[in-house]
Amino acid sequence: MANSRTSRSRTAQRPRQTLVWLHVLTSVGWMAQALGLLTLLAVGFASADQDVRIAATSMAHELDTTLLAPMANASAFTGFVLSAATAWGFFHHWWVLAKFAITVVQLNLGIFVLSRNLGAAAADAEAGLAAPPPGLLVGTAVMASAIAFQAWLSVAKPWRRTPWAPQQRPPAAGSRVCVAAVAAPLIDMALGVLMGFPMPLLEIAVLVVVLVSRTRRLRGAREGRAVPTGVTSAAGRRGAGATPG
Repeated sequence: MANSRTSRSRTAQRPRQTLVWLHVLTSVGWMAQALGLLTLLAVGFASADQDVRIAATSMAHELDTTLLAPMANASAFTGFVLSAATAWGFFHHWWVLAKFAITVVQLNLGIFVLSRNLGAAAADAEAGLAAPPPGLLVGTAVMASAIAFQAWLSVAKPWRRTPWAPQQRPPAAGSRVCVAAVAAPLIDMALGVLMGFPMPLLEIAVLVVVLVSRTRRLRGAREGRAVPTGVTSAAGRRGAGATPG
């Protein structure tokens, strides 16, 4: 009987473990692509050969669109879900809050500043104009450094709990949330390949559902109501073992 319960518990843990694995994988991929992007931009900036400059800057733009952006979206999404679906939360620990803030800033700067200027730099290179501006190299280096710092935060988990941390451990979501969170970025990546540009539509939809579910669980916990059947599981109750994004 005990062996049967242990087996069911391990099976229930697998979706969460898979989500943690996907978060680690995409985070490492994000950093690797940022370093690759930095290398290509450096070659395009330093080379006196126009053909080399055009090729390096154009490939940097392609790398950003086809690999870096989907990896960044998936890494941020899985991290947000791990925070929302487990007892870690977003604002209960200073190191989690720091990672959350850094990720939000990175996504906005990456989408609205770096990617836009990288596209302009690729067009200028093809037109035989200037090399990539130094600001692009600096911004890309800062991105890679920030991801490395986030990795250290995940391992070290420094600092104390925030003043907003609850006394009791918040309820966690069940394994179905983790299954949906694993499937969403994979489907969005496939759609992005077909469409030719990143499309995190399903990731956004799943994240909204997860956040709404978290709000309901927290409200129910404060009011002393039982959490609906199926929302929590053995994996969910032990969700604090996950490392958020």
